[in-house]
Amino acid sequence: MKYIYLTFLGLFFLIGSQASAQDQVLVPENFYLHKGNVLFLHLISANQFLKQDELGFDPTKSEKFILHFGSKKNAFNVSTKAGDTIAKLPLEKEGLNLIDITRKPVIDDVDRDDFLKILDDEGLTQFSEKAKNGSKDSFRERYTWSLKTLVEVEKNSGNDFDKSVDQEYEITLKDNPYKGNYGDDIIALVTFRGKPIANASVFLYIKSIGGNVFAQKLNSDKTGQIYFKLSREGIYLLRSLHMEIGKDKSADYDTWITSFSFAFNSNNEMPNTYKEFGFGNKH
Repeated sequence: MKYIYLTFLGLFFLIGSQASAQDQVLVPENFYLHKGNVLFLHLISANQFLKQDELGFDPTKSEKFILHFGSKKNAFNVSTKAGDTIAKLPLEKEGLNLIDITRKPVIDDVDRDDFLKILDDEGLTQFSEKAKNGSKDSFRERYTWSLKTLVEVEKNSGNDFDKSVDQEYEITLKDNPYKGNYGDDIIALVTFRGKPIANASVFLYIKSIGGNVFAQKLNSDKTGQIYFKLSREGIYLLRSLHMEIGKDKSADYDTWITSFSFAFNSNNEMPNTYKEFGFGNKH
């Protein structure tokens, strides 16, 4: 099938001057594991897939933290405690395992110039023009982060890659990247409250061994789908932001940021993520 790429900026070395809303990303120490292994999972803040900080797994800051494997019945809540910088998840089921977290909303006051820069870089022109024509010196924004990561345990079987986990703003894969080969097309679906979102901006970041980051900007079509290729080995991150005017006086704007990380390697084996991919040896 021939796919139409709606917005294509090409793959390029990432330039750090671009402003963007702070991302939260799940990064396993290994994406390819064996049955009975313990998955060591990190939650980081990042800008363009460049690590800023370890956020840890304080349970009071998350609404849900779930490991899924197979059918909806095969899922359990992950328990952590305040001070945990790494979550340890025992993996007992072969096939693809999906981890999802929804973080509790956070309200922040953003300086006018920073806010306008973020809006422009995110392509949110409808909000940018309104904010520029106003007189506010700062804007109160409520953020909600939804995160997913997909790992392989022994086999690349299972349908967890295309499972919706009922996040408000969500990216769902329609193809299994762990069965892919170089140059294969992957489709993903962008939804807000279960409905496809047209013309959503989605950034694809690929982090290669050594820590170099390559980026591509995509826009969803009228069915909410985006299309990209497995172009190089590494860690893949899909990230998107959705904004709406606040419904009450507690925030000027509500912002949802969603991210989905997974890996592609032709040999189904990768080196230690944190050490070899430029995140730093934190364990």
